[in-house]
Amino acid sequence: MRLLHIYTLVGCLLVSAFAKAQDTLSYETFKKNNKERVGLERDTITIIDSITTTSFVNEIDKVELKTLSRDSVVFKLEDEPLAARLDSLWRHELARMDLYDSITNMVQGLEYKEEVYLDLPTDTLKKRLALINERTPFNVGYTASLESVIKGYLKRHKPSMERLMEISQFYFPMFEETLDKYDIPLEMKYLAIVESALRPRAKSRVGATGLWQFMFSTGKIYGLDVNSYVDERMDPIMATEAACQYLSKLYELFGDWDLALASYNSGPGNVSKAIRRSGGYQNYWNIRNNLPRETAGYVPAFLATMYLFEYADEHGYQPKKAPVNYFETDTVHVKQLITLEQVAKITGEPLEVIQFLNPSYKLDIIPVVKDEKYYLRLPVEKIGPFVQNEEEIYAFAKAEIDKREKPLPKFTTSSSQVRYRVRSGDYLGKIANRYGVRVSQIKKWNNLKSNNLRVGQRLTIYPRKPVTSSSSSSSAKTVVNNGKKVYTVKQGDSLWKIANKFPGVSVSNIKVWNDISGTNLKPGMKLIVSK
Repeated sequence: MRLLHIYTLVGCLLVSAFAKAQDTLSYETFKKNNKERVGLERDTITIIDSITTTSFVNEIDKVELKTLSRDSVVFKLEDEPLAARLDSLWRHELARMDLYDSITNMVQGLEYKEEVYLDLPTDTLKKRLALINERTPFNVGYTASLESVIKGYLKRHKPSMERLMEISQFYFPMFEETLDKYDIPLEMKYLAIVESALRPRAKSRVGATGLWQFMFSTGKIYGLDVNSYVDERMDPIMATEAACQYLSKLYELFGDWDLALASYNSGPGNVSKAIRRSGGYQNYWNIRNNLPRETAGYVPAFLATMYLFEYADEHGYQPKKAPVNYFETDTVHVKQLITLEQVAKITGEPLEVIQFLNPSYKLDIIPVVKDEKYYLRLPVEKIGPFVQNEEEIYAFAKAEIDKREKPLPKFTTSSSQVRYRVRSGDYLGKIANRYGVRVSQIKKWNNLKSNNLRVGQRLTIYPRKPVTSSSSSSSAKTVVNNGKKVYTVKQGDSLWKIANKFPGVSVSNIKVWNDISGTNLKPGMKLIVSK
């Protein structure tokens, strides 16, 4: 009997109905005939429409069963195809970086000017804020500044907020459980929206990372380890626990949740200075003008988000229903090094699902280190079969790793981390070669969306080889220690010209060997031109 995701009821109903249809029945006919009988909701049809515009039969592929056998033991997991397709769309939506950028711009670009929004009269807003204020310890009093922020969100950011409301269904139950454990107002869950747009791997321009945007040093204080394989600031449960501990300390310091919020963003020192400069006031709105610009917009953004979530129905927000929440997953202690790609092969779950559920593993590798425990998070129905077949799974993983042409990166501690300052003439390929890493790794570690760098920019790098000074040789062709030929790019060179200089070398070879995707070259750039 198939294991079905309990959260994909809609998918089950659709497949059940589809089984009764003829094989040649088109999706449009299927939707027309079955919409009323199955009771499909409009948003479900919208999701299905986004999956296919051709034959419904052709779009639902047969699931390839992943098997792992040893003697008479067969380890098999299978998934329901339509449910998997729906989940894939959902995971892709959760991982989109543009939502984080949108929220960051919303918070940092707040303008406190009068907004015209006819659907929300000021008197109505005042009454609603007063009702929120009655049930929360936050100071949710009406101000003209807060009104302008709320109306600005309603006017310009409705699609972003609807997507956040959808994603929140996955994380909020877990947030609320931990917040309650520390006696923190449950409304504090909205802080993660303002901080990271609910993106576990979000990284700010100054290096704050994860759902709760911990800086490296603050994360260390609250037990969040960072090394070459793992960044626990990206672990949703561990980071939420640490955030609650930090917020509790801030509240003990100020005795006010608004000021705790402000100090979470800018640090307790800046809040204390703002109190002094304001003449001793301890109400956020009285000290706001003395806070850093970003923090001045931080609490209004938080309160505006709270308002929109609390009154989403009144403003016509219609977020899709999340197919799963965090409590429908579970963890297993990993006893041998294994990659997320191998986990995907073994369990039959799409790789993006495994990556989404395990965001703290930066290189998609779960290490095994003395005195450390690392866990793999899976949908609950995959946990039992994984535990039941651990011996075979680890044997498969080891055999596959042993066959690799290149070994997996060795585990290194955070003490090997390098903070590199970009200099004039630097480019990612040059920096990557200097430290023995890949361009893609540097981009991932620093949350870079392009190859563009600016002089003075700081990069976090985890070196794979001793750092050596760059060669000053002007020779067009040299041989490095490992026997690979390196070519120094000259003015007027192109990848095609360089490839033709070396028999048997193609443009695609040079791109792969140097981990580059474009065709732009700079004089002085060094390229590997042999295997």
